[in-house]
Order: sequence, then C-alpha cells, then structure tokens
Amino acid sequence: MEMLGSILELGKMITVPIREFYNHNREFDENLKNLKRKRKELECGRLDIESRLGAELFPGKRPKQVVQLWLQNVETIDEEMEAIEQEASTRKYFRVHIGKLACKKIQEVEELIDQRGRFVDSLVVDPPVSRGAVLPTTTLVGESTAKRTMEKIWEHLLGEDIRKIGVYGMGGIGKTTVMKQINNFLLKETDKFNYIIWVTVSKAFNVINLQNEIACKLNLDLSKFEDETTRAGELKLELENRDRYVLILDDMWEAFRLEDVGIPEPTSANGCKLVLTTRDVEVCNKMSCEKIKMELLSKEESWNLFLDTVGRDILNTPNFEAIVKEVVKECNDLPLAIITIAGSLKNVVHASEWRNALEELRTSIKGPNNIDSAIFERLRFSYKRLKDEKLQHCLLYCALYPEDYKIDRYELIQHLIDEGVIPRMKSRQVEIDKGHTMLNKLINACLLEGGSYNIFSNNVYFVKMHDLIRDMALQIAGPKFIVEARKGLQDFPDEEKWGKDLVKVSLMDNYISKVPYISQRCPKLSTLLLQNNFFLRSIPDSFFVHFHELNVLDLSETSIVSLPNSVSDLENLAALRLKWCKNLKHVPSLAKLTALRRLDLTGSGIEEIPHGLEMLVNLRFLCLDDARYLKKFPPGILPKMSQLQYLKFDWFSKTLKVNGEEVVSLKKLEHFEGQFYGVNDFNTYVRSLEGGGPSHYALFVGEVRTGDLFGKWMVEGKTVILNDCNISLLPTDIQTLRINKCHNLRSSCNAPSLKYARELKSIYIWECEEINDILSYSYIFPLQSLEVVELQHLNNLQVLFKEERVVSIPAVQPGTFSRLKIFTLSECPNIKKLFTSALLLNLGNLEEISVACCEQLEEIVAAASDGVEEKAKEIEEGVDISIFPRLRKLLLWFLPELKTICSSNNVIAGDYLEEISIKKCPKLKRLPLSMRLINGQLSPLPSLRYIETEEEWWELLEWDHRDMKNVLKPFCQPSVMLKNIQMEISSESCCRFLPEI
Repeated sequence: MEMLGSILELGKMITVPIREFYNHNREFDENLKNLKRKRKELECGRLDIESRLGAELFPGKRPKQVVQLWLQNVETIDEEMEAIEQEASTRKYFRVHIGKLACKKIQEVEELIDQRGRFVDSLVVDPPVSRGAVLPTTTLVGESTAKRTMEKIWEHLLGEDIRKIGVYGMGGIGKTTVMKQINNFLLKETDKFNYIIWVTVSKAFNVINLQNEIACKLNLDLSKFEDETTRAGELKLELENRDRYVLILDDMWEAFRLEDVGIPEPTSANGCKLVLTTRDVEVCNKMSCEKIKMELLSKEESWNLFLDTVGRDILNTPNFEAIVKEVVKECNDLPLAIITIAGSLKNVVHASEWRNALEELRTSIKGPNNIDSAIFERLRFSYKRLKDEKLQHCLLYCALYPEDYKIDRYELIQHLIDEGVIPRMKSRQVEIDKGHTMLNKLINACLLEGGSYNIFSNNVYFVKMHDLIRDMALQIAGPKFIVEARKGLQDFPDEEKWGKDLVKVSLMDNYISKVPYISQRCPKLSTLLLQNNFFLRSIPDSFFVHFHELNVLDLSETSIVSLPNSVSDLENLAALRLKWCKNLKHVPSLAKLTALRRLDLTGSGIEEIPHGLEMLVNLRFLCLDDARYLKKFPPGILPKMSQLQYLKFDWFSKTLKVNGEEVVSLKKLEHFEGQFYGVNDFNTYVRSLEGGGPSHYALFVGEVRTGDLFGKWMVEGKTVILNDCNISLLPTDIQTLRINKCHNLRSSCNAPSLKYARELKSIYIWECEEINDILSYSYIFPLQSLEVVELQHLNNLQVLFKEERVVSIPAVQPGTFSRLKIFTLSECPNIKKLFTSALLLNLGNLEEISVACCEQLEEIVAAASDGVEEKAKEIEEGVDISIFPRLRKLLLWFLPELKTICSSNNVIAGDYLEEISIKKCPKLKRLPLSMRLINGQLSPLPSLRYIETEEEWWELLEWDHRDMKNVLKPFCQPSVMLKNIQMEISSESCCRFLPEI
C-alpha cells in the first residue's frame, strides 16, 4: 500500500505540471484577451482615482499613503502587463510561459481592483491643525498712536465683556499692520485662545469666497457642497468644535450676518472673539462691534516717519528743513501718503526739485473736498514722480492681479517680458535682472511691498500692492483696463464695458464657465487674462476673430478641451500660456504666429506637438514640463527654433526625449531641462558644455521605470540625473548629481570627470546594488564643496570613502565635508560606521543628520584608533569636547545595533539643536548633549522644540549629568506616527513611510 501511495503521489507530481502546461497552451489566446480587458478596467479605475484625488487635493492636504502605494502598484503592474503583451506578439514559441505569466498577472490585477473598492472615504488626509500662522509684519509707524490702539484692542481681547471688536479708520492708516502684530502676539503671549484665524475679506465680498477662506484655514473641504446654506452649516459645525478662537476679518467693506456665512456668534460660553478692520464705521455698527478708531499720526510721528523713509541726511543740506516740513504737512498725517511721497523723493538733493514737488502736491490737491480723492492725488504724485514710463507700466500691470494678492516675483517678471514692459535685451538673464531692478525701485519708492514665504523648503519671493495704491492705479488706467479678478464672476462682463480703447482685461481667479459667442470689437486689446477659471471648458471659435492686436493670452488652469481655431490668426500674439490645462487635447496650427516668443504647455493634456511649431522662429521660451500624454517631439524642429533661451521638457517622461546634436545647435539656450535618447546623446551635449553652456540645466539620461520618482521635484542649479545606466562623462560645472539604480556602479569615483567638479553641492544615490563606497579622499573639490549627501537603499555600502585610499589613520584632506549641511542615510544594511573621528573637525557646518533602517550600523562617529591624530591624543581626561556645533536636527530610526553616537568625551553642541527623533535603537544608552550650567544648574537647550522617542527607551538612558533627564523631560513627546507604522509595516520596510528626511 505504501508503494501504491508513492506511485500515486509521483503520478500527481507528473500530471499536474502537464495539465497546467496543457491548460496554459490551450487557453493562451483567451488569457491574453482577459489580460487586456483587466488592463483597461484597471486603467479606468486609476483615472477615476486620480480624478477624485485632483478634486480633493486642496492646499494643505496630502494623499493617503495607501492611495499613493496603490497608484504606484498600478503603474508597476501596467508596465508588466505591457511587457507580457509585447512578449506575446514577438515570441510565439513561448506560449505556455506567457500564458502562465498572464494568469498570474490577472490575479494580481483583480486584487488591485478589489483594493480600489475600499477607497470609499476621502483619498486625502489633513495635516495637523495649526494654532495659527505667524504673519510677516512691518515696523509699526507712529509708535505712540499705534500703541494706544493696540492696548485698547488687547484689553478687549483679554476681557470678558466684549466679544466683537471693530477697528476702523481711513485707508492706509495702518489697521492691517496693527492687527498683524496683534495676531502674532496672540500666538506667542497668551494661552487664552486655542486658535487664531486670519482672513482677508477685501472689497469684492462674496459669501462663498469668505467661506472658502475660513475653511482653508481650518483644513476643511467645502467643495462638495454647492449651496451657501449647506456650506454655512458645515463651517459652523467645524468652528463650534474649536472653541476659544479669535477670528480676524481684515479689510471688510460691507456688513453681513454671521449665520449666513457659518460663523457662530462669539459668546462667553464658547470663549470666542471676532475682530474686524474696516474703513467704514457703519460696518462696525451693523456688525454690533465695540468700535476702536485708528487715529492719524501726530505731527511729531509724521515728521519722524518722513525722515526715516526719505533719509535723515536730507537735513544736512542748508535751508532744506523748512521746505521738507511743508511737504510733510501736505501728507496730512496719513502713514501711507507719508511713506509713498517720501519714497518718491529719496536721493533728491536739489532745492529746486523739492520746491517743484511741493508745488505739484499743492496744485494736485485742489478740487473736491473729498478724503478719498485727496489720498489718491497724493499717491498719484508718487506715481508721476517715477518719471520712467516703463516703471509706471510695471506698476499698472500689478493692478491686474486680485486685491491683496501675493504676486510671485519671477512669474511677474516673465509676464513683464511678454508684455514688452521689459525690452528685449542680449540675454534672458539680463532681462530678468532688469525686472528685479524695476521691482526693487517700486519697492524703494514705497509703491509696492516685498516679501517671501516658504513652500517645500524653498523661499518664494513676492510683491504686493496696498489696496489704495491698486485703486489709484486702476483709476489712472481708467477705461483702458477691465479688472474683475477674483470677484466670484460666473459670466463675462457686460458688452458695453468692452470699449474701443480697451487695452487689458483681467478676469483671472473666477468661476466663469461660458464665453460669449460674439467677438468684442476691441482693436487695441493687447492682454487677456483668463487663468484660474477652472469651470471654463470651451471658447467659441468666433471669440478671437476681432482681437487682431492681442499680444498676451493666458488660459492657464482652465478646463478647456480645445483651443479655438481663430487663435491661429492671432499674428501679433507674443505669449500663449496654457499651463495646467489638463483637459486640453487640441491646439490649432501655430504656423502663422511667427511673433510668438513664449509657449507654455506645462501640465497640458496634449498628445501631439502643435502643427506649425517649426515656424516659430522667434520663440524664446518653450515649456513642455509635465505634458505626460505627449508621445514624442519630432526630430528636425529644435534646430529651426534658433532663438530659444528656455527649453524644458518633462524629463521624467518615458517617450519625450531629445537628440543631443539638436540641443547643441541651440546656441542661445540659457535654461535647459530634458531627457536624452541615450548615453551617446548625453555625452555629445556634455562635450559641448566645455566652452560654456546654460546657466541652469537638468540633464536626464537612462531608462525611466515605475517608482523612479526620486528627486522629481528637486532640481537644483545644474543637475545631472543618471537612471539605470553606465556613464563616466559629467559636466565640470555640475552642482547636483542624482544616481538611481545604476547597478554596475561600484563607486561614484567611477566617473573620473567628477574629480574636477569644483561646484558640486549635492549628491543623491539611490538603489545601486553594487556600490560599496561613495567618494575618495583624493577627490578634493567634491568633498570640499558638498552641502548635501543623501544615500538610500544601498545594500552593499560599507564605507563612505574607498578603503584602499585610506591608511590606518585616515589622511583626511583639509576641507573634506567642511560645507556639509545635510547628511541622510537609510536602508543601507551593511555599513557599520559613518564618520571617522578625524572628520569631526571638518563637520562644523552640519545641520541635519538623518539615519534610518541600517541594521548593522554601530557608531555614528567611530571611536578614535590607537594612531589617531596628535590633536585627538591631547584631549584631557574628563573634558567634554563639543561636536556638530550647528546641528539642528538629529533623526535615528530603526537602528538595532547602534551603540554610540560618539565617544564618551564628545557631546553634541546644543546651541542650535531644534529636533531630536530617536526610535527603535535599543542598544543606544547615551544621549550626548552639551548643556550649560548657570549658577550650578543645567539650562535647557535654547532652540530645542521637541524630543520624539519611546518612553521605555527614555527611562533606561544613562545620563552625563544627574539633572539632564529632568531638564529635558518636558520636551519629550511619544510618537503617534511610530505606533501607526508598527501597526501597518515591519521595520524592514520602514523607510518607505519615513518623512522627507
């Protein structure tokens, strides 16, 4: 019986594979058809998810990790299915193997389709709710007057009797500046309120806009609710869940009922307050506010403000004081008037010019006794004092943007170039420099405000117009401008507004969905701005028929599907902006648009290059970034566009590639980003850079595969990206090098030209299986200039520097890593030690250390060997030596073998330390921090914000000083994120869920 059982078992082992072999062969065609059907079904599901994601991904939100992972898996499996289909069409003799692969892949696709069905809730998550935003402020003018006003507001805010406060006063008097100071004080100085919510209302009041502004500050999505009443209910519910808040509504022009918007009535029970600023005291009355009037400056404050702005050395000129006082008198103690007029008279040193200015001020103010007109006339005086027509045009152009709008400086300068306000010059960079100079002059003349904000660790610089100056500019422009930007419009302005003298129309940031079928007869119209009208899907073909002088057309971020054919006849068009028109599929022939200098198709949905592109011989700017559906860029077109200064392709596209020789032919190119067909094209272009090249480039070479998203949004300076390829030639002026999946690379030193890279600032190496070291100590220039080193997923990495180049005591070259600021290491399982002790003296600028998921790592700073340098030998016993003097962030995650951060007589300098995050490092027993003793007691680290770690590990630490634990304990916080990670994943794959480190 046992023998019979063995025979039957053997029979099964033979027949099962035979049966599978037969089934796969017999069902080959059916399996392939089924695979194609499943592929289409999965693609539809992906498009649905991406569409939902696009609708839900409002500012401040981010996709859920599980959604991102699902989309990545879909891309991966789609490529695998494509490969199977290609195999089936070319290798007919492997039917069984392909059939087996198809069956397996169908099962995987069905699993992904099932997973998609679980995404019934929102696809995005909100970031942690902040208590409020610190607002940029300028120095308070009229200190005593402003101080009195602030004291009154502060008294009512902290008191219990008054719940609604109205601050009123004429435009330009400083209400917003005072309230920004109050906003920042509330965030820092008191725990009375949980949230401080700042919203700018502005002149064009609209309930939906105000609801959106408040909701945005609360990370609340109201987009799925259409009517105001439902939205008001949702907003009220959210605000009621957040008691003890201060809602600041800046620059209100008309009163409204709180319940119409969804703002709960502030009461002592909910602990909330409402503060508004307005020019009209009646708004305060109708809103039932306690009124606080913002007074004009005193005579002394006006005098000091004028002198501070114009420069006090003006009084050094004999007999000037009397005339300066007369000019100040004409400003009527209004801060904005004082600042703008003083700004326009900076560097004026001749008495005759001052007398002339005084006469202009006196004569311009004659007329109706109206406060607003008097203010406008004073501001108009500053406008006239510019004297430069180009500067005046620049200021008027800024008025085309919405009120209170932060205008991106770089974008504005590009538009001024398109408009001809900045004249054609010898290079694009010279034109940009000219633009910055013009904007700085307007800022110095106090007609624009300058500022910046941070997004994705990058500073964005902007300019902004005071609303009074904007009103003055629009008054000057008169019927030449139609400006209805961000007014909540759903329809085009009435036909009677489109007069024969009309030059510029700005309807940006509205809800316009329809365009009239009749073409307006505006023979002088040069600029039409329709960007950010998301609901705009089509434009009648007749609309552009009579716009013969149109110079600039902006349809960016609309839902337009097809550009009207009448665009083909706009022969004077210089700029056509179609950024992020994701639905755009058709662009008519551009052959006649020979005056076109800018064509921006960033993020558009076009699948083919527009017809006639080769005829655009004057084109200077061509952007095809993120044009994901574009199949190819036909050869032979680029050399005909010899004037190109800016050329940007989607360098992450699998199909949009360029020929090296064709790019070399573009002698005027100053900015280039693109992907080459192969290594030979790349080498051809790099050789051409020896005689000089673009001031900015991002050169991509290699094969793009799913998941290769490393650094997609981080192109810095002059960048080279190598992806799954072999290469040795690199530009000598390279600043950033990114290497991904180059598995034959054993060291970055394999690119000999890297040795001469004197400007290399950043190096990123990901997923290179064979690499075992990064650089050589003999590579002097790269090591001296590097500021960022990021190493991830390097399974064979053992040391940072080549072993054979290092003797028993590393001969560290002077300057090695001396500029290094950020060091990141993750998922490198074979490295045991990071920095040598000899390197410590050079790491004085290191600001961030992030190390994660390195299973064998034992030391961050290796202990000194017996032959250590003389300096290290002389360390006195018991004396702590501070290291990393500028360190701000220290992150150590999932390092099971980590025993020490540094030796026992080293401590991390704490003067700049802000964040410490240590998780799953069970063998680490010491946290070596340098803490100062003041009067015999340990002082907390001055910049420390938090220590994120596990409570069990914290309790087992060994301390250098008996009081350290108690002093640092208030900064400790358990990691919720860590608990979530442990629930979902194992430590082996932790780095996929790490924050950007």
